[in-house]
Amino acid sequence: MTAAKELKGLYDDASDGDNVQQIDPVYHAKARVLNTAIQEIGMGRYQYYLFICAGFGWFADSVWPLITGLILTPVIAEFKFNAPFLSLAANIGLLVGALVWGLGADVWGRKWSFNITLLIAGVFGLAAGGSPNFVALASLLAVVGVGVGGNLPIDSAVFLDLVPASHQYLLTVMSVWWSLGQLLISLLAWPLIANFSCASSASTCSKSDNMGWRYLLFTLGALTLILASIRFFIFRLLESPRYLVGIGEDQKAVDVIHQIAAYNSTTTSLSLEDLTGVEKLTQDNTEIRPLLSKTSIFTMTHIKALFMTRKMAISTSLLIALWGIIGLASTLYNSFLPFLLASRGAQFNDGSLYLTYRNQVILSVIGIPGAFLAGWAVELPYIGRKGTLSISSGLTGAFLFASTSARSSVQLLGWNCGYVFFSNIMYGVLYAISPEIFPAKDRGTGNALVSTATRVFGVIAPVIALSANLATAVPVYISGGLIFLAALLALFLPFEPRGKASM
Repeated sequence: MTAAKELKGLYDDASDGDNVQQIDPVYHAKARVLNTAIQEIGMGRYQYYLFICAGFGWFADSVWPLITGLILTPVIAEFKFNAPFLSLAANIGLLVGALVWGLGADVWGRKWSFNITLLIAGVFGLAAGGSPNFVALASLLAVVGVGVGGNLPIDSAVFLDLVPASHQYLLTVMSVWWSLGQLLISLLAWPLIANFSCASSASTCSKSDNMGWRYLLFTLGALTLILASIRFFIFRLLESPRYLVGIGEDQKAVDVIHQIAAYNSTTTSLSLEDLTGVEKLTQDNTEIRPLLSKTSIFTMTHIKALFMTRKMAISTSLLIALWGIIGLASTLYNSFLPFLLASRGAQFNDGSLYLTYRNQVILSVIGIPGAFLAGWAVELPYIGRKGTLSISSGLTGAFLFASTSARSSVQLLGWNCGYVFFSNIMYGVLYAISPEIFPAKDRGTGNALVSTATRVFGVIAPVIALSANLATAVPVYISGGLIFLAALLALFLPFEPRGKASM
Protein backbone atom coordinates (compact mmCIF):
# COMPACT_ATOMS: atom_id res chain seq x y z
CA MET A 1 0.00 0.00 0.00
CA THR A 2 1.50 3.35 -1.04
CA ALA A 3 0.54 6.86 -0.13
CA ALA A 4 -0.24 7.82 -3.72
CA LYS A 5 -2.38 4.74 -4.23
CA GLU A 6 -4.26 5.36 -0.98
CA LEU A 7 -5.14 8.92 -2.00
CA LYS A 8 -6.93 7.47 -5.03
CA GLY A 9 -8.29 4.44 -3.20
CA LEU A 10 -11.50 3.02 -1.85
CA TYR A 11 -12.27 5.86 0.53
CA ASP A 12 -11.81 8.87 -1.76
CA ASP A 13 -15.46 9.83 -1.19
CA ALA A 14 -15.71 8.59 2.38
CA SER A 15 -17.97 10.55 4.72
CA ASP A 16 -18.09 13.54 2.36
CA GLY A 17 -14.35 13.73 2.58
CA ASP A 18 -14.08 16.83 0.41
CA ASN A 19 -15.71 18.79 3.21
CA VAL A 20 -13.51 17.29 5.91
CA GLN A 21 -10.41 17.71 3.78
CA GLN A 22 -10.95 21.46 3.68
CA ILE A 23 -10.58 21.39 7.46
CA ASP A 24 -7.58 19.11 7.86
CA PRO A 25 -6.20 17.47 4.70
CA VAL A 26 -3.36 15.67 6.48
CA TYR A 27 -5.61 14.05 9.05
CA HIS A 28 -8.16 13.16 6.36
CA ALA A 29 -5.53 11.48 4.20
CA LYS A 30 -4.14 9.50 7.14
CA ALA A 31 -7.63 8.45 8.19
CA ARG A 32 -8.20 7.00 4.73
CA VAL A 33 -5.00 4.98 5.05
CA LEU A 34 -6.16 3.65 8.42
CA ASN A 35 -9.61 2.87 7.00
CA THR A 36 -8.04 0.78 4.27
CA ALA A 37 -5.84 -1.05 6.78
CA ILE A 38 -8.80 -1.82 9.09
CA GLN A 39 -10.85 -2.98 6.09
CA GLU A 40 -7.89 -5.15 5.04
CA ILE A 41 -7.88 -6.79 8.47
CA GLY A 42 -11.64 -7.30 8.26
CA MET A 43 -14.28 -7.98 10.89
CA GLY A 44 -12.69 -10.42 13.30
CA ARG A 45 -12.54 -11.62 16.86
CA TYR A 46 -11.37 -8.28 18.28
CA GLN A 47 -14.27 -6.33 16.75
CA TYR A 48 -16.87 -8.87 17.89
CA TYR A 49 -15.55 -8.71 21.45
CA LEU A 50 -15.58 -4.91 21.15
CA PHE A 51 -19.22 -5.06 20.01
CA ILE A 52 -20.04 -6.86 23.25
CA CYS A 53 -17.97 -4.67 25.59
CA ALA A 54 -19.03 -1.41 23.96
CA GLY A 55 -22.58 -2.73 24.17
CA PHE A 56 -22.24 -2.69 27.95
CA GLY A 57 -22.32 1.11 27.65
CA TRP A 58 -25.61 0.99 25.75
CA PHE A 59 -26.89 -1.38 28.43
CA ALA A 60 -25.94 1.03 31.22
CA ASP A 61 -27.39 3.99 29.35
CA SER A 62 -30.67 2.09 29.14
CA VAL A 63 -31.08 0.74 32.66
CA TRP A 64 -29.80 3.59 34.83
CA PRO A 65 -31.86 6.46 33.35
CA LEU A 66 -34.89 4.14 33.45
CA ILE A 67 -34.31 3.27 37.09
CA THR A 68 -35.75 6.57 38.32
CA GLY A 69 -39.06 5.76 36.67
CA LEU A 70 -39.09 2.14 37.79
CA ILE A 71 -38.53 2.91 41.47
CA LEU A 72 -40.55 6.12 41.50
CA THR A 73 -43.81 4.77 42.96
CA PRO A 74 -42.32 2.89 45.97
CA VAL A 75 -39.72 5.61 46.65
CA ILE A 76 -42.42 8.29 46.78
CA ALA A 77 -44.39 6.12 49.16
CA GLU A 78 -41.40 5.88 51.50
CA PHE A 79 -39.75 9.31 51.24
CA LYS A 80 -42.75 11.53 50.33
CA PHE A 81 -41.35 13.94 47.71
CA ASN A 82 -42.45 15.54 44.46
CA ALA A 83 -41.91 12.92 41.72
CA PRO A 84 -39.93 14.91 39.08
CA PHE A 85 -37.15 15.86 41.50
CA LEU A 86 -35.60 12.38 41.36
CA SER A 87 -35.43 12.45 37.57
CA LEU A 88 -34.03 15.98 37.76
CA ALA A 89 -31.12 14.87 39.97
CA ALA A 90 -30.30 11.88 37.76
CA ASN A 91 -30.38 13.97 34.58
CA ILE A 92 -28.08 16.62 36.04
CA GLY A 93 -25.52 13.86 36.60
CA LEU A 94 -26.02 12.56 33.05
CA LEU A 95 -25.43 16.08 31.74
CA VAL A 96 -22.13 16.44 33.59
CA GLY A 97 -21.01 12.98 32.48
CA ALA A 98 -21.77 13.59 28.80
CA LEU A 99 -19.85 16.86 28.80
CA VAL A 100 -16.80 15.75 30.79
CA TRP A 101 -16.21 12.32 29.27
CA GLY A 102 -17.16 13.29 25.72
CA LEU A 103 -14.80 16.28 25.58
CA GLY A 104 -12.15 14.34 27.47
CA ALA A 105 -12.12 11.57 24.86
CA ASP A 106 -10.44 13.92 22.38
CA VAL A 107 -7.98 15.16 25.02
CA TRP A 108 -6.78 12.15 27.01
CA GLY A 109 -8.03 9.45 24.63
CA ARG A 110 -10.73 6.80 24.67
CA LYS A 111 -9.13 4.03 26.72
CA TRP A 112 -9.38 5.30 30.31
CA SER A 113 -12.79 6.84 29.80
CA PHE A 114 -14.05 3.54 28.41
CA ASN A 115 -12.97 1.70 31.55
CA ILE A 116 -13.84 4.24 34.27
CA THR A 117 -17.40 5.23 33.33
CA LEU A 118 -18.98 1.88 34.18
CA LEU A 119 -16.96 1.62 37.38
CA ILE A 120 -18.39 4.90 38.68
CA ALA A 121 -21.92 3.83 37.81
CA GLY A 122 -21.55 0.46 39.53
CA VAL A 123 -20.00 1.74 42.77
CA PHE A 124 -22.44 4.58 43.36
CA GLY A 125 -25.42 2.62 42.06
CA LEU A 126 -24.72 -0.05 44.65
CA ALA A 127 -24.43 2.61 47.34
CA ALA A 128 -27.74 4.18 46.28
CA GLY A 129 -29.55 1.05 47.43
CA GLY A 130 -28.70 1.94 51.04
CA SER A 131 -29.99 5.51 50.86
CA PRO A 132 -31.57 6.61 54.17
CA ASN A 133 -33.54 9.49 52.64
CA PHE A 134 -34.47 11.20 49.39
CA VAL A 135 -31.52 13.62 49.39
CA ALA A 136 -29.01 10.76 49.68
CA LEU A 137 -30.76 8.77 46.95
CA ALA A 138 -30.94 11.73 44.57
CA SER A 139 -27.28 12.65 45.20
CA LEU A 140 -26.01 9.12 44.63
CA LEU A 141 -28.06 8.67 41.46
CA ALA A 142 -26.67 11.98 40.21
CA VAL A 143 -23.11 10.60 40.60
CA VAL A 144 -24.23 7.41 38.86
CA GLY A 145 -25.35 9.67 36.01
CA VAL A 146 -21.87 11.21 35.80
CA GLY A 147 -20.52 7.76 34.96
CA VAL A 148 -23.39 6.63 32.75
CA GLY A 149 -23.48 9.90 30.81
CA GLY A 150 -20.09 9.18 29.29
CA ASN A 151 -20.90 5.77 27.88
CA LEU A 152 -22.59 6.66 24.60
CA PRO A 153 -20.10 9.40 23.59
CA ILE A 154 -17.11 7.18 24.35
CA ASP A 155 -18.34 3.76 23.26
CA SER A 156 -19.69 4.84 19.88
CA ALA A 157 -16.40 6.61 19.11
CA VAL A 158 -14.36 3.58 20.16
CA PHE A 159 -16.43 1.18 18.07
CA LEU A 160 -16.38 3.29 14.89
CA ASP A 161 -12.64 3.90 15.21
CA LEU A 162 -11.87 0.16 15.17
CA VAL A 163 -14.54 -1.46 12.98
CA PRO A 164 -14.23 -1.92 9.18
CA ALA A 165 -16.35 0.41 7.05
CA SER A 166 -18.26 -2.60 5.71
CA HIS A 167 -19.60 -3.26 9.23
CA GLN A 168 -20.36 0.28 10.42
CA TYR A 169 -24.06 -0.59 10.38
CA LEU A 170 -23.39 -2.66 13.52
CA LEU A 171 -23.28 0.59 15.47
CA THR A 172 -27.00 0.86 14.77
CA VAL A 173 -27.55 -2.80 15.68
CA MET A 174 -25.75 -2.13 18.96
CA SER A 175 -28.99 -0.60 20.22
CA VAL A 176 -30.05 -4.21 20.87
CA TRP A 177 -28.04 -3.85 24.09
CA TRP A 178 -30.23 -0.89 24.97
CA SER A 179 -33.32 -3.06 24.43
CA LEU A 180 -31.85 -5.96 26.39
CA GLY A 181 -31.13 -3.56 29.24
CA GLN A 182 -34.76 -2.46 29.24
CA LEU A 183 -35.89 -6.08 29.29
CA LEU A 184 -33.56 -7.15 32.10
CA ILE A 185 -34.35 -4.22 34.37
CA SER A 186 -38.07 -4.73 33.79
CA LEU A 187 -37.78 -8.45 34.57
CA LEU A 188 -35.97 -7.60 37.80
CA ALA A 189 -38.34 -4.78 38.77
CA TRP A 190 -41.48 -6.85 38.20
CA PRO A 191 -41.01 -9.40 41.05
CA LEU A 192 -38.91 -7.20 43.34
CA ILE A 193 -41.10 -4.12 43.41
CA ALA A 194 -44.40 -5.95 43.06
CA ASN A 195 -43.62 -8.29 45.98
CA PHE A 196 -41.45 -6.15 48.28
CA SER A 197 -43.19 -2.78 48.28
CA CYS A 198 -45.69 -1.12 50.56
CA ALA A 199 -49.34 -1.67 49.70
CA SER A 200 -50.84 1.21 47.74
CA SER A 201 -53.48 1.60 50.44
CA ALA A 202 -50.93 1.89 53.27
CA SER A 203 -50.94 5.23 55.09
CA THR A 204 -47.28 4.83 56.15
CA CYS A 205 -44.42 3.05 54.40
CA SER A 206 -41.39 1.87 56.38
CA LYS A 207 -38.05 0.74 55.00
CA SER A 208 -38.57 -2.86 56.12
CA ASP A 209 -41.85 -3.06 54.18
CA ASN A 210 -40.45 -1.38 51.09
CA MET A 211 -37.16 -3.11 50.22
CA GLY A 212 -37.99 -3.93 46.59
CA TRP A 213 -36.49 -0.81 45.04
CA ARG A 214 -33.38 -1.24 47.20
CA TYR A 215 -32.97 -4.84 46.07
CA LEU A 216 -33.26 -3.59 42.50
CA LEU A 217 -30.48 -1.01 42.98
CA PHE A 218 -28.23 -3.53 44.74
CA THR A 219 -28.68 -6.00 41.89
CA LEU A 220 -28.13 -3.48 39.13
CA GLY A 221 -25.12 -1.91 40.86
CA ALA A 222 -23.48 -5.32 41.29
CA LEU A 223 -24.19 -6.25 37.67
CA THR A 224 -22.68 -2.98 36.45
CA LEU A 225 -19.53 -3.66 38.48
CA ILE A 226 -19.26 -7.09 36.87
CA LEU A 227 -19.49 -5.52 33.40
CA ALA A 228 -16.86 -2.94 34.39
CA SER A 229 -14.57 -5.75 35.57
CA ILE A 230 -14.92 -7.55 32.23
CA ARG A 231 -13.88 -4.38 30.44
CA PHE A 232 -10.94 -3.76 32.75
CA PHE A 233 -9.55 -7.24 33.41
CA ILE A 234 -10.66 -9.44 30.50
CA PHE A 235 -11.00 -7.31 27.37
CA ARG A 236 -8.03 -5.10 26.56
CA LEU A 237 -9.14 -1.99 24.72
CA LEU A 238 -6.52 -0.58 22.37
CA GLU A 239 -6.33 3.17 21.90
CA SER A 240 -8.01 4.52 18.77
CA PRO A 241 -5.49 4.73 15.90
CA ARG A 242 -7.39 7.73 14.47
CA TYR A 243 -7.08 9.52 17.80
CA LEU A 244 -3.36 8.70 17.83
CA VAL A 245 -2.67 10.14 14.37
CA GLY A 246 -4.73 13.15 15.43
CA ILE A 247 -2.15 13.91 18.13
CA GLY A 248 0.82 13.06 15.91
CA GLU A 249 1.52 9.53 17.27
CA ASP A 250 1.73 7.77 13.90
CA GLN A 251 3.96 4.93 15.09
CA LYS A 252 1.60 4.07 17.94
CA ALA A 253 -1.31 4.07 15.48
CA VAL A 254 0.52 1.60 13.26
CA ASP A 255 1.32 -0.58 16.29
CA VAL A 256 -2.38 -0.68 17.24
CA ILE A 257 -3.39 -1.78 13.74
CA HIS A 258 -0.83 -4.60 13.84
CA GLN A 259 -1.99 -5.69 17.30
CA ILE A 260 -5.59 -5.91 16.05
CA ALA A 261 -4.44 -7.91 13.05
CA ALA A 262 -2.52 -10.32 15.29
CA TYR A 263 -5.53 -10.70 17.61
CA ASN A 264 -7.66 -11.57 14.58
CA SER A 265 -5.01 -14.04 13.36
CA THR A 266 -4.39 -12.10 10.18
CA THR A 267 -1.86 -9.60 8.85
CA THR A 268 -1.75 -6.06 7.54
CA SER A 269 0.64 -4.33 5.16
CA LEU A 270 0.38 -0.98 6.95
CA SER A 271 3.70 0.66 7.79
CA LEU A 272 4.80 3.95 9.25
CA GLU A 273 5.94 5.03 5.79
CA ASP A 274 2.35 4.81 4.54
CA LEU A 275 1.32 7.50 7.01
CA THR A 276 4.39 9.72 6.72
CA GLY A 277 4.27 9.40 2.93
CA VAL A 278 0.67 10.56 2.86
CA GLU A 279 1.56 13.52 5.06
CA LYS A 280 4.35 14.60 2.72
CA LEU A 281 2.22 14.11 -0.39
CA THR A 282 -0.67 16.07 1.12
CA GLN A 283 1.54 18.93 2.25
CA ASP A 284 3.18 19.06 -1.17
CA ASN A 285 -0.21 19.48 -2.86
CA THR A 286 -1.93 21.96 -0.55
CA GLU A 287 -1.16 25.24 1.11
CA ILE A 288 -3.50 24.48 4.00
CA ARG A 289 -1.60 24.00 7.22
CA PRO A 290 -2.57 20.84 9.09
CA LEU A 291 -4.38 21.31 12.38
CA LEU A 292 -3.24 18.13 14.12
CA SER A 293 -3.22 18.64 17.87
CA LYS A 294 0.08 18.02 19.62
CA THR A 295 -1.09 18.51 23.19
CA SER A 296 -3.33 16.85 25.72
CA ILE A 297 -4.67 20.21 26.91
CA PHE A 298 -8.24 20.97 25.91
CA THR A 299 -8.68 23.91 23.55
CA MET A 300 -11.56 25.08 21.36
CA THR A 301 -9.91 23.47 18.32
CA HIS A 302 -12.09 20.35 18.39
CA ILE A 303 -15.30 22.39 18.67
CA LYS A 304 -14.28 24.83 15.94
CA ALA A 305 -13.52 21.92 13.60
CA LEU A 306 -17.15 20.80 13.82
CA PHE A 307 -18.31 24.22 12.56
CA MET A 308 -15.40 24.97 10.21
CA THR A 309 -17.41 24.85 6.98
CA ARG A 310 -21.01 25.80 6.28
CA LYS A 311 -22.02 22.20 5.61
CA MET A 312 -20.37 20.91 8.78
CA ALA A 313 -21.91 23.73 10.82
CA ILE A 314 -25.42 22.91 9.53
CA SER A 315 -24.86 19.21 10.19
CA THR A 316 -23.55 19.70 13.72
CA SER A 317 -26.30 22.19 14.58
CA LEU A 318 -29.06 19.90 13.31
CA LEU A 319 -27.63 16.92 15.19
CA ILE A 320 -27.52 18.95 18.41
CA ALA A 321 -31.13 20.00 17.83
CA LEU A 322 -32.24 16.43 17.12
CA TRP A 323 -30.59 15.04 20.24
CA GLY A 324 -32.00 17.86 22.36
CA ILE A 325 -35.55 17.51 21.06
CA ILE A 326 -35.64 13.72 21.30
CA GLY A 327 -33.93 13.87 24.70
CA LEU A 328 -36.62 16.15 26.04
CA ALA A 329 -39.44 14.06 24.59
CA SER A 330 -38.07 10.68 25.65
CA THR A 331 -37.15 11.79 29.19
CA LEU A 332 -40.50 13.44 29.69
CA TYR A 333 -42.28 10.26 28.67
CA ASN A 334 -39.98 7.33 29.55
CA SER A 335 -38.97 8.58 33.00
CA PHE A 336 -42.58 8.63 34.09
CA LEU A 337 -43.91 5.70 32.00
CA PRO A 338 -44.38 3.25 34.93
CA PHE A 339 -46.00 6.07 36.91
CA LEU A 340 -48.25 6.89 33.94
CA LEU A 341 -49.11 3.22 33.44
CA ALA A 342 -50.03 2.88 37.10
CA SER A 343 -52.04 6.11 37.31
CA ARG A 344 -53.85 5.54 34.01
CA GLY A 345 -54.35 1.90 34.98
CA ALA A 346 -55.92 3.02 38.25
CA GLN A 347 -58.45 4.95 36.20
CA PHE A 348 -59.24 1.67 34.43
CA ASN A 349 -59.37 -0.18 37.79
CA ASP A 350 -56.31 -2.31 36.98
CA GLY A 351 -53.33 -0.22 38.06
CA SER A 352 -51.70 -2.69 40.45
CA LEU A 353 -47.92 -2.82 40.74
CA TYR A 354 -48.01 -6.37 39.38
CA LEU A 355 -49.80 -5.36 36.17
CA THR A 356 -47.79 -2.17 35.81
CA TYR A 357 -44.44 -3.96 35.86
CA ARG A 358 -45.74 -6.92 33.87
CA ASN A 359 -46.68 -4.46 31.14
CA GLN A 360 -43.22 -2.92 31.41
CA VAL A 361 -41.69 -6.34 30.67
CA ILE A 362 -43.93 -6.76 27.61
CA LEU A 363 -42.88 -3.35 26.31
CA SER A 364 -39.21 -4.25 26.79
CA VAL A 365 -39.57 -7.44 24.75
CA ILE A 366 -41.25 -5.54 21.92
CA GLY A 367 -38.27 -3.21 21.60
CA ILE A 368 -35.67 -5.90 20.85
CA PRO A 369 -36.58 -6.63 17.19
CA GLY A 370 -36.47 -2.89 16.52
CA ALA A 371 -32.68 -2.87 16.86
CA PHE A 372 -32.24 -5.50 14.14
CA LEU A 373 -34.77 -3.85 11.84
CA ALA A 374 -32.88 -0.57 12.25
CA GLY A 375 -29.61 -2.24 11.24
CA TRP A 376 -31.28 -3.51 8.07
CA ALA A 377 -33.13 -0.31 7.20
CA VAL A 378 -30.12 2.03 7.42
CA GLU A 379 -28.44 0.14 4.58
CA LEU A 380 -31.43 0.46 2.20
CA PRO A 381 -30.85 2.61 -0.91
CA TYR A 382 -32.75 5.92 -0.98
CA ILE A 383 -33.64 5.52 2.71
CA GLY A 384 -30.35 5.11 4.56
CA ARG A 385 -29.72 6.65 7.95
CA LYS A 386 -31.65 9.90 7.41
CA GLY A 387 -34.76 8.24 6.00
CA THR A 388 -34.87 5.57 8.70
CA LEU A 389 -34.47 8.21 11.41
CA SER A 390 -37.24 10.39 9.97
CA ILE A 391 -39.72 7.56 9.37
CA SER A 392 -39.18 5.91 12.75
CA SER A 393 -39.47 9.27 14.53
CA GLY A 394 -42.73 10.06 12.77
CA LEU A 395 -44.21 6.69 13.68
CA THR A 396 -43.00 7.06 17.27
CA GLY A 397 -44.84 10.36 17.56
CA ALA A 398 -47.95 8.89 15.95
CA PHE A 399 -48.18 6.05 18.47
CA LEU A 400 -47.60 8.49 21.32
CA PHE A 401 -50.57 10.57 20.26
CA ALA A 402 -52.65 7.44 19.68
CA SER A 403 -51.99 6.28 23.25
CA THR A 404 -54.07 9.19 24.56
CA SER A 405 -57.15 7.58 23.02
CA ALA A 406 -56.84 4.43 25.17
CA ARG A 407 -59.95 3.57 27.15
CA SER A 408 -58.53 0.47 28.85
CA SER A 409 -55.15 -0.66 30.11
CA VAL A 410 -55.00 -3.22 27.28
CA GLN A 411 -55.43 -0.47 24.68
CA LEU A 412 -52.85 1.66 26.46
CA LEU A 413 -50.41 -1.26 26.41
CA GLY A 414 -51.06 -1.86 22.70
CA TRP A 415 -50.34 1.73 21.70
CA ASN A 416 -47.22 1.76 23.89
CA CYS A 417 -45.97 -1.41 22.17
CA GLY A 418 -45.98 0.49 18.87
CA TYR A 419 -44.28 3.44 20.51
CA VAL A 420 -41.51 1.32 22.04
CA PHE A 421 -40.88 -0.62 18.81
CA PHE A 422 -40.40 2.44 16.62
CA SER A 423 -38.68 4.53 19.29
CA ASN A 424 -35.99 1.85 19.64
CA ILE A 425 -35.37 2.11 15.89
CA MET A 426 -35.22 5.89 16.23
CA TYR A 427 -32.71 5.76 19.09
CA GLY A 428 -30.59 3.13 17.33
CA VAL A 429 -30.19 5.31 14.24
CA LEU A 430 -29.71 8.52 16.20
CA TYR A 431 -26.95 7.03 18.34
CA ALA A 432 -25.14 5.78 15.20
CA ILE A 433 -25.53 8.57 12.63
CA SER A 434 -23.90 11.25 14.79
CA PRO A 435 -20.53 9.56 15.43
CA GLU A 436 -20.49 8.37 11.81
CA ILE A 437 -20.67 11.98 10.60
CA PHE A 438 -18.14 13.50 13.03
CA PRO A 439 -14.43 13.11 12.05
CA ALA A 440 -12.67 10.74 14.47
CA LYS A 441 -10.19 13.32 15.78
CA ASP A 442 -13.18 15.45 16.86
CA ARG A 443 -15.66 12.62 17.41
CA GLY A 444 -15.49 12.65 21.19
CA THR A 445 -16.19 16.38 21.22
CA GLY A 446 -19.02 16.02 18.71
CA ASN A 447 -20.54 13.21 20.73
CA ALA A 448 -20.17 15.35 23.83
CA LEU A 449 -22.06 18.23 22.23
CA VAL A 450 -25.02 16.12 21.11
CA SER A 451 -25.10 14.09 24.31
CA THR A 452 -24.95 17.26 26.36
CA ALA A 453 -27.89 18.62 24.36
CA THR A 454 -30.03 15.59 25.16
CA ARG A 455 -28.99 15.74 28.83
CA VAL A 456 -29.71 19.49 29.10
CA PHE A 457 -33.22 18.91 27.82
CA GLY A 458 -33.39 15.83 30.02
CA VAL A 459 -32.95 18.22 32.95
CA ILE A 460 -35.67 20.46 31.55
CA ALA A 461 -38.13 17.54 31.27
CA PRO A 462 -38.68 17.11 35.04
CA VAL A 463 -39.08 20.88 35.35
CA ILE A 464 -41.90 20.70 32.81
CA ALA A 465 -43.33 17.74 34.68
CA LEU A 466 -43.32 19.77 37.91
CA SER A 467 -45.80 22.20 36.38
CA ALA A 468 -47.79 19.58 34.42
CA ASN A 469 -50.32 17.11 35.72
CA LEU A 470 -48.79 13.64 35.25
CA ALA A 471 -52.21 12.08 35.63
CA THR A 472 -53.29 13.73 32.37
CA ALA A 473 -52.09 13.33 28.78
CA VAL A 474 -50.15 16.63 28.80
CA PRO A 475 -46.65 15.04 28.93
CA VAL A 476 -47.68 12.68 26.13
CA TYR A 477 -48.87 15.50 23.86
CA ILE A 478 -45.68 17.46 24.44
CA SER A 479 -43.50 14.42 23.75
CA GLY A 480 -45.38 13.46 20.60
CA GLY A 481 -45.21 16.96 19.14
CA LEU A 482 -41.47 17.20 19.78
CA ILE A 483 -40.78 13.85 18.11
CA PHE A 484 -42.77 14.91 15.04
CA LEU A 485 -40.51 17.96 14.85
CA ALA A 486 -37.45 15.70 15.05
CA ALA A 487 -38.80 13.60 12.15
CA LEU A 488 -38.93 16.73 10.00
CA LEU A 489 -35.48 18.00 10.99
CA ALA A 490 -33.84 14.64 10.18
CA LEU A 491 -34.66 15.14 6.49
CA PHE A 492 -32.51 18.28 6.37
CA LEU A 493 -29.26 16.64 7.53
CA PRO A 494 -26.70 17.43 4.79
CA PHE A 495 -24.69 14.20 5.15
CA GLU A 496 -25.84 10.63 4.50
CA PRO A 497 -23.26 8.18 5.92
CA ARG A 498 -24.69 5.07 4.17
CA GLY A 499 -22.04 3.35 2.07
CA LYS A 500 -19.22 5.62 3.24
CA ALA A 501 -16.42 5.01 5.68
CA SER A 502 -16.38 7.22 8.74
CA MET A 503 -13.37 9.48 9.03
